[in-house]
Amino acid sequence: MLEHDFKSSVGYWLCTSAHMMQRALNEELAPLGLTFRQWQVLAWLAIEGGLAQNELAERMQIEPATLVTVLDRMEQHGWIQRIPCPGDRRKKLVRATPKAEPIWNASKPSAQRVREQAVKDFTPLEREQFLDYLRRMQINLNALTAREVG
Repeated sequence: MLEHDFKSSVGYWLCTSAHMMQRALNEELAPLGLTFRQWQVLAWLAIEGGLAQNELAERMQIEPATLVTVLDRMEQHGWIQRIPCPGDRRKKLVRATPKAEPIWNASKPSAQRVREQAVKDFTPLEREQFLDYLRRMQINLNALTAREVG
C-alpha cells in the first residue's frame, strides 16, 4: 500500500476547505431558494456581464453538461436567459434578467457571512498574506498547466 500523509499536504487542506466553503454556502443560500452553483452563475454574470455557456462552465470549473442542468433551473425561475451569440449562432450567451437582481442582492450578505466565518480568527495581515499565497499558488499552477498544454 502506498503511503502518503494527506493531512500535511497543501492540496488536502485547500481542497477540503474549498469543499467545506461550498457546503456552507449551499446551506446559507438554501433559505433563498438558491444553490451554490446558481449563486456562482449569478456571481460570474455580475462580474462579466453576459458569457457564452462554455466560457461560464470554464470559469465555474464544471462540465458544460452539468452547467446546462443549473441553467435550465435558473431559466425556469426567470433569473437568466440564453440567447444566440451574434457571431456564432451555435453558441448561447447567458445573461441575468432583471428578475435575478433581487435574489443576487439578497445572496450577497449570505456569501459575506460564510467568507467572514472562514477567516474569523485571521488578523488583517494574515488575510492579506493568505490571499497573496493563494494568488501565487494560482500563478504556479497556471505555469504548470501551460507547460503541459504547450
